[in-house]
Amino acid sequence: MKLTKISLISLQLLVMLNAFGGGYYGLSGASGVDPAWLDGTPFSSYFVPSLFLFTVIGGGMAVATAAWLLKSRVAPWLSLAMGVTLMSWIVVQVAMIGYVSWMQPVSFAAGVAVTGLAAVALRRARVQATVGAA
Repeated sequence: MKLTKISLISLQLLVMLNAFGGGYYGLSGASGVDPAWLDGTPFSSYFVPSLFLFTVIGGGMAVATAAWLLKSRVAPWLSLAMGVTLMSWIVVQVAMIGYVSWMQPVSFAAGVAVTGLAAVALRRARVQATVGAA
């Protein structure tokens, strides 16, 4: 369980930092990013997607990581939710603007890894609870 926890915390911190950085960059005007990528989307600027990236992805990963550090029983569930959220974010992004960066598949893979590690942690917690109850 210790390796799973360390792996989840490390990966979530990496995703969190990336989301905070990308979100801040977008909120600051996304200089150098082609605004034509937003054609055909409901967005006229990068503000709303960047705000979502910063708060939901970055903030959510921060909360999930804090839960692990505080030894909360909900930590695996938060990680599972954030892994699914990250994968969903990338699927929606690619559906809206297409494949534009190597970061999209890398971020999706990070979501898969967070989801998988969280599932392992949940399974182990369930087994430990069953053994402890016996």
